[in-house]
Order: sequence, then structure tokens, then C-alpha cells
Amino acid sequence: MGDPCVSTQLIDGDGVFNVSGLENFMKEVKLGECGLSYAVVSIMGPQSSGKSTLLNNLFRTNFREMDAFKGRSQTTKGIWLAKAQNIEPCTLVMDLEGTDGRERGEDDTAFEKQSALFALAVSDIVLINMWCHDIGREQAANKPLLKTVFQVMMRLFSPRKTTLLFVIRDKSKTPLENLEPILREDIQKIWDAVPKPHAHKETPLSEFFNVEVVALSSYEEKEELFKEQVSLLRDRFQHSIAPGGLAGDRRGVVPASGFSFSSQQFWKVIKENKDLDLPAHKVMVATVRCEEIGSEKVASFTADEEWQQFEEAVQHDYVPGFGKKLSSLLDRCLSEYDMEAIYFDEGVRTSKRQQLESKLLQLVHPAYQSLLDHLRTRTLEAFKESFDKALTKEGFAVAARECTKTLLDKFDKGAEDATIQQVKWDTSKVKDKLKRDIEAHVASVRATKLSELCAKYEAQLTKSLSEPVEALLDSASEDTWPAIRKLLQRETKTAVSGLESALSAFELDEATEKELLAKVESHGRCVVESKAKEEAGRVLIRMKDRFSTLFSCDADSMPRVWTGKEDIKAITKTARSASMKLLSTLAATRLDEDGDNIENTLSLALVETARPGTTDRSIQSVDPLASSSWERVAEEKTLITPVQCKSLWRQFKAETEYTVTQAIAAQEANKRNNNWLPPPWALAAMVVLGFNEFMTLLRNPLYLGVIFVVFLVGKALWVQLDIASEFQNGFLPALLSLSTKFVPTIMNILKKLADEGHRPAAPERQREMEMQPANASSYSNVTSAGSSSITASESGPEYSSPAAKSK
Repeated sequence: MGDPCVSTQLIDGDGVFNVSGLENFMKEVKLGECGLSYAVVSIMGPQSSGKSTLLNNLFRTNFREMDAFKGRSQTTKGIWLAKAQNIEPCTLVMDLEGTDGRERGEDDTAFEKQSALFALAVSDIVLINMWCHDIGREQAANKPLLKTVFQVMMRLFSPRKTTLLFVIRDKSKTPLENLEPILREDIQKIWDAVPKPHAHKETPLSEFFNVEVVALSSYEEKEELFKEQVSLLRDRFQHSIAPGGLAGDRRGVVPASGFSFSSQQFWKVIKENKDLDLPAHKVMVATVRCEEIGSEKVASFTADEEWQQFEEAVQHDYVPGFGKKLSSLLDRCLSEYDMEAIYFDEGVRTSKRQQLESKLLQLVHPAYQSLLDHLRTRTLEAFKESFDKALTKEGFAVAARECTKTLLDKFDKGAEDATIQQVKWDTSKVKDKLKRDIEAHVASVRATKLSELCAKYEAQLTKSLSEPVEALLDSASEDTWPAIRKLLQRETKTAVSGLESALSAFELDEATEKELLAKVESHGRCVVESKAKEEAGRVLIRMKDRFSTLFSCDADSMPRVWTGKEDIKAITKTARSASMKLLSTLAATRLDEDGDNIENTLSLALVETARPGTTDRSIQSVDPLASSSWERVAEEKTLITPVQCKSLWRQFKAETEYTVTQAIAAQEANKRNNNWLPPPWALAAMVVLGFNEFMTLLRNPLYLGVIFVVFLVGKALWVQLDIASEFQNGFLPALLSLSTKFVPTIMNILKKLADEGHRPAAPERQREMEMQPANASSYSNVTSAGSSSITASESGPEYSSPAAKSK
């Protein structure tokens, strides 16, 4: 025997979330220590179907069960939570309120859908409790429940992979191997009928659910057999999250320490009737928990006595070994954070770790800055003493240079000793301030200012060129490079003019000024060339996007519908020519107005050779792309070599061929759907092969009479069954419909013939009046007794057997 079962009501019947109860429950079962090693199991099913009884026997929980001697009524209200006994890993079990209960009424399905959505959002395994006799029935109690499950699943933007375990209760003599296909077929029909978002129109059921089926005997009639079967089922829940287990391929698991907050947020969003975005929810839970952990670590660091001693000492004087000691304190704090946040989303965990590190560094930065100020003050005092002594022996320039070098080296060593391992703070400002205080580095300061000025205009030029150049290269037309050249000239002229105006205040010599201006001009060309290289690296993606846009959409940017009238060859040629134009544009940079024949070469090698009419052997004998360089294009201007263009075009055609093939297949399918008669060759074969039979008929006229009778019967069947209109709905539906109406129609015709044979001679008018009601009644009786009823639904015709109708 294990520990006593721990349970709590998670959500009451009015939809109120029991926050304190869940927190106490997590503490009792020590859920926060489980990390990701835990599973959540829930159960759904009709009211009074034995859900709580099954859970109590399966997981040894203590959910309240219905007393059968007091009548069938609602037992479980809301959602209850308990911990399974003696099952590894830690397994939480949720007992949901039953569906179709009379207590809530027929129309009050809001809580039913809310609880179903909540179960799908938090559970790894969902048990669907259903009666064996409901399998195969159109109006069964489990079908509304399944529709509810599938409908609410669509409200999850990115649903987690959930295992649906269908538990068939009160199993009959029918083997499970015969019941399971029928159940899976019903499940698939419900899945296909449920409206889906556009993104999941063609998504199969297996993408969202693992479907498992088990059968249990009656608990009341075969209790011992029921318990044996439940014991075997219980073994499947051992290590359920391991690979190959019931929930071995689950996704998006929230760490156990965040289960309470995650569940509260799920229920809050569900109660507000909003769609659940599971990835965003996972990130939100990780964000809140990691922020809490980070705040705890900041508070712990602030209260640390060793840090407080450092902070106090650095306010008064320079502290040797400051950087090494403080790095150790920070590393210890960050390591504790990593241990507590290890199971949360990696992106959020890393981001919050960076925020924690930033907060800690902000906390210690004033002390670091104070340390540097003390270092600078001590260095400045030492410089003054050294410089005063040197002036008595050497000239000003030499004394300033030697003293400055010696004292700046001493400052660098002190700053290095104060460096913190987790960050490389810039000490240049402090050092520059020291230089300005010394007043001996005018030339160095001037060089620094000139460097900053150049960087400013280079950044300005980069900003003004990057996005426009990228947009022009993306458009890829004949005017692309002329437009880029014009843009480069205009923006470079603006930057050079501004820099030239700024340099006038420095009174530089002509050679230095020209050098700085030339550097800015060269930078502009580098920006354009760099952007062109980036776009050339993505040229295949751009080509496929352009091909897809032109091929799949018409001139009005509307999606094409392949009805059989479109000229796919011409459309393909146009789309590929546009893609080839993009490739030729990005094959080389054209910042100088030098002509080239790249586009003609690509067109000749890639497009013209594909035409059936191309017969010029002299052109085809030499491959113009069998080269590593373009004619009349310098190597440094080449972005994509001819050989690379050929390879890219081959890959492009291979990756777009499927789209063209699908379009052709769609046209062929459209043509086939419009013609259900046999092909002409089949008709001709029937005429040729039937010649001998035709001669036999001429030699034996008696056969003509038999054929005539068969023709009359066939004609009557054709009219009665309405075969032409049936086959308009499709081949398979027509066969199914005709197979159900064939025998009743034959019986109806024979009935009419028998009635005609036994009726005495009478005037024609009286006989017709007598036959009309009799025939109508006979046809009605026969067809109602022998044929299947056919009902129409949105998804097509549905059939039910006569036996099912009588029931």
C-alpha cells in the first residue's frame, strides 16, 4: 500500500478555480521537484458512465462514485484532481464532470466545452469513456463528445500532441479487432466533418492525436474480469512519457513548478472565451517564473554580506583584486538561477538570465565606476609629481610623452585588475578624461574626433543606402542597377558634402582631407556591394518566390483555378523568364556603366535551349555557362559565376517542377471528372469483339425475343433506379446507392406483374383507377421495408440499415 491518496477540487461546478487548493496539493505531492518528469491524465464521457469508478480502480484514487441504488444522477461536479498511486513518473489524474447531464440542461454546453478545452490544453493522455453498444450508431452518446473535443481543439493555435485512449465499457462478445475499425472510422468521419482553420484544412488526425482503443468488461456483471483488465491497462501508464509510452511523443510540456500558474492562466483565457496559443502560453509561464527566480536572486545578492563589505570599502579607496572577487560573487548567483530555471523554455530562460545579469551588473556598476574614479585620481596625482620632476631635466614635449606613457600604462594595469569577468566595460572614457586632465594629448584627441566623425557619416551613408538598395535588388528589373548607381551617387555626394563641411573646422592639410573623403566614398560602394552579396546568397529563394507568385496567381493577383483552359506552358515560360531576369540582375555588380551580356547569355543557355524549335547546332554545341567568369565582367564584380547560375537554375527547375506537375494533374483530373462514359477505344472494341454474337442472333431469332425482354427489364430498372442521375454524384456513391435500391426495385416490378396477372378483365379506365392506389401502396411498402433510407448532409449522403431504423 502506498501513501494515502491526495486529491482536491480544481474547478467547482460554477467554474471557480481553486488556487489555494492547487497550491496545497502541489506541496503535498511535491510536484515542484519533478521538473519535466510528470504526466497529466484526464477522463471525459457521458454522465453516470462509470468514469470515477474506472479512475479509482485504474489509479487507486478516491474520487466520489455514483450510488446505483439511489438512481442515476450527477456525481462529479466541476473538475477534480488527484495523484495516481504507485505509478512512475508522477501522474496527475483529472476527473471531469460528465456530459449530457440533466442537471445542467440540454442547452447549457458552455462548461462542457470549457472543461474539454482545459483538459486538452493541460493533459498528455485523455481517456474517452464510452459504451460498447454506442459503437456504429449515428446518434450515440460519444459522438457529441468527440465533436466537442475536436471543435475545441481547433481553438488551440498550435495544439500539443495528445493521446486519446478510447475505453469501451461493458464489452460484448464482439472481438475488439472488429470493434476498433468501426470506432476509428467513426472518429475519422467526425474529424473530417469538423470545420477547421485554413492552416489545418488538410491536416490528418494523427498530427494532433494518438488514438488508442481498449475494451473493458462490465463492472457490475463481471467485476473480477473487469479488475484484471484494468490491472493490465494500469501497466501501460507506467513510464508513460518515456519513448514508446502512451505519451512518449508529447510536446510543449510546462515544468512542474509552473503547473499551478499555467493551469490558472489556461482557465482564465478559456473563461474569457479566447483562443489558446499554447506556444505563447508556455513562453508566458516561463517568463513569469524566470522573472520570479531572477528577482529572488537579485534580492539574495543585495543582502549578501560579502558584497556589502565590498560596496562599503570601494567608496573610500581603491580595492586591489576587486574584479576577481566580484566575478566570483556574480558567477555564484547566476549558477543558482540556472539550476532553478533549467526546465523552462530555453529562449525565455536565456533572455531572463541576461536580464538578471544586466540587473546585477547595474547594481555593481556604481562601485566599479567609483573604483575607476579612485584609480584615475591616484594616477593623475602620480603624473603631476612625475611630470614636475621631468620638466627640470627634459623638454616639454619629451617629458609629456614619456610621463604620459608611463602613467597610462600604470592606469591600464589598475583597470585590468578591476575588470569583471561577466562584462567588458569600456574604460576609455575614464582614460580620455585622464588624458584631457594631463593636457598633453591634443594630437590623439584630434585623431579620435576625426575617427568619430568619419564613423558618423559612414553610418549615415549605410542607413541611407541599405534598405533602398535591398528593395531595388528585390524588384530586379532592367532599371535596377541604373537606379542603384543614381542612388549611390546622390547619397555619397550628400555624405561627402557634410563631412567636408565638418572637416573645415580642423584645418587639415589637403592630402589628409582627400584621404578621409575618399574613405567615405569607398564605404558607400562597399555598402552596396555587401547588400548585393547578401541578396545573391538568397537568389534561389527569391526566384522560387517570384515563380510561385506569377505561376499561381493571375494578372489580378488572384489564385489560379486549373479548369483545363489555361495554357500552362505559356504561364510556366513567363514565370521562369521572370525568375531568370532576377538571376541575371544579381549575377554581378554594375556600379560602373560597363555593358555586359549576362542576361542574353542566361536566356540563350537556360530558356532558348528548352524550346522545341531550337535547331541551331552551333549554338547548342558550346555551353556558354561552362565558365567561372562572365565575359566583359571583372572577377571582383562577379557575385554568381556562370557555373553557379547553371546549378542554381537546375535546382530551381527541380524545385518548381512539382508545382507545374500539380497544375497539369489538376487539369487532367478536371477533364476526367467531366466524362464518365467509356473511352472511344473501348466502344470500338465492344463492336469488333461482339460480331460473332450478332451473327448468332440473326441465325436464332428466338434470342431476339429474349434480348427484347431483357431490354424491357433493363429499361424499367434504368428508369426506376434513375441510374444517370446517380452516377452524377460520383462512381462509388452511385454503386452504394444502387446496391441498396436494386433488390427492392426488382421486387416492386415483380409485384406489379403479379397483380396484373391475377386482376380480372375490366374496362381500362376502371382498372387504371384501381391500380393507382394499389401500386402506390405496394411501392411504398416495398421500398420502406426493403431499401435503405438515404439522408443528405453537408458532407454527402449518409446511409443507415433497415435494422437500425427499426430500432
